[in-house]
Amino acid sequence: MQIRELAVPDAYALDLLPHGDARGRFTEWFRADVLAEAIGPGFRIAQANHSVSARGALRGVHFASVPPGQAKYVYCPAGTVLDVVVDLRVGSPTFGVHDTVLLDSEQPRAVYLAEGLGHAFVSLADGSSVTYLVSTGYSPGREFGVHPMDPELDLPWPADVEFELSAKDLAAPTLAEARAQGLLPTMAQCTARYEELRGS
Repeated sequence: MQIRELAVPDAYALDLLPHGDARGRFTEWFRADVLAEAIGPGFRIAQANHSVSARGALRGVHFASVPPGQAKYVYCPAGTVLDVVVDLRVGSPTFGVHDTVLLDSEQPRAVYLAEGLGHAFVSLADGSSVTYLVSTGYSPGREFGVHPMDPELDLPWPADVEFELSAKDLAAPTLAEARAQGLLPTMAQCTARYEELRGS
């Protein structure tokens, strides 16, 4: 398992090592010790989620208010998705910056993103499965979104896909609107949360 930081600080891609033979394949898709080497201690799993999406299903850009926020560890055990991380932390030097990782079950990878970062993905194949380990449980009053088609974000969605969004994501504010409404976390809030979690 190899880990590298993305263009968005506090987000990482993990290249996983599958082991296969005539019976099939085995993959260690989460290793707490490997993740802790990069981010330090503090990623506690509170809930595990699983989605199955048709080609073109686009979910996000989602984030949770900080504190406590919600860190995510994302893995695609079947199909293919384009995973996107966006820095939504007001005051961050990389505010508005994004990075992408192709999560493909045939070349297994995972993505970790810290509290305060935005997350989205689009399914590139019917029946794509995405499994998320998250640091806090679902709390509808603390979870928000930014419109994934916001021109200011300019996310690199594939041109050959017909997108399907939920009503909630279609109604999400732009990045500028979310900032003006005070919905976005600040870098100071996130830094304080990271230090708390890592015992600094």
